[in-house]
Amino acid sequence: MKILVTGGAGFIASHITDAYLAGGHEVVIVDDLSSGKRANLPAAAKFYHADIRSPEAREIMRNERPQVLSHHAAQMDVRRSVADPAFDAEVNVLGFINLLEAAREVETEKVIFASSGGAMYGEQEAFPAPESHPHNPLSPYGITKATGEHYLFYYHAVYGLPYVALRYGNVFGPRQDPHGEAGVIAIFTERLLAGQAPTINGDGKQTRDYVFVADVVRANVAALATSFVGPINIGTGIESDVNTLYAHLRVLTGSPHPAQHGAAKPGEQRRSVLAIDHAAQVLGWRPEVTLEEGLRRTVEFFRARASG
Repeated sequence: MKILVTGGAGFIASHITDAYLAGGHEVVIVDDLSSGKRANLPAAAKFYHADIRSPEAREIMRNERPQVLSHHAAQMDVRRSVADPAFDAEVNVLGFINLLEAAREVETEKVIFASSGGAMYGEQEAFPAPESHPHNPLSPYGITKATGEHYLFYYHAVYGLPYVALRYGNVFGPRQDPHGEAGVIAIFTERLLAGQAPTINGDGKQTRDYVFVADVVRANVAALATSFVGPINIGTGIESDVNTLYAHLRVLTGSPHPAQHGAAKPGEQRRSVLAIDHAAQVLGWRPEVTLEEGLRRTVEFFRARASG
């Protein structure tokens, strides 16, 4: 089938693109390269350098007429969303509507939406959080992800456009950018390999649900075949704190630096972990890569890139 992947030059979606191509699908990528990298673009995919907010992006959808829209392009910097919520909404809400309107026009058969469990649920009331957990986002970024799901519900109810909203935990792995609003694993790994001592915010006991990118890719492949419509958590169901991550990475990188702690980030979410039984039921999916194995693969990637 023909799949249009937005943000396909980025960390997560470039891996998904590789898997779709390996599965024999035709892939079209739309990316403005504001954070994605040309090096992540496979030669077998057709690439358009375009902003999802633009008339050009809508015209690409009309011309290519994809059967599936895999939407991963986003303003994903939580800090920037706080500093400039209007820009965040312009990209993540208006840009998405631009694509959904085109998908409706060309009768796209399914939308796979990269949503966010942690950012959407906010300070959790249940651990792990099921898909039915209240939405209490603590950032404009989390608000836009919840809004994107509401628009998907609307387009399905009114126009019959099927969708799957994959609510990711904290995704990590090769190709993640250690700069800007990056995951703590990428930041720590790069600095430890460079002989530096990264700073842990606060006491380091804040937890997240860290899911390896290869497992996220498998969920996106499974989403192509499911008839289910709605949200699905994609995580591990396991809480891991920052101190534990640092201890593993210190061993894997051979760093002599003990953990250093700085001030806590104001408003930082304390605990986040996703219930994943629903993914097993509707996608036949469970994570396969342990935290330790994922960290090992990630360190290998960053080490090879540093020496290359």
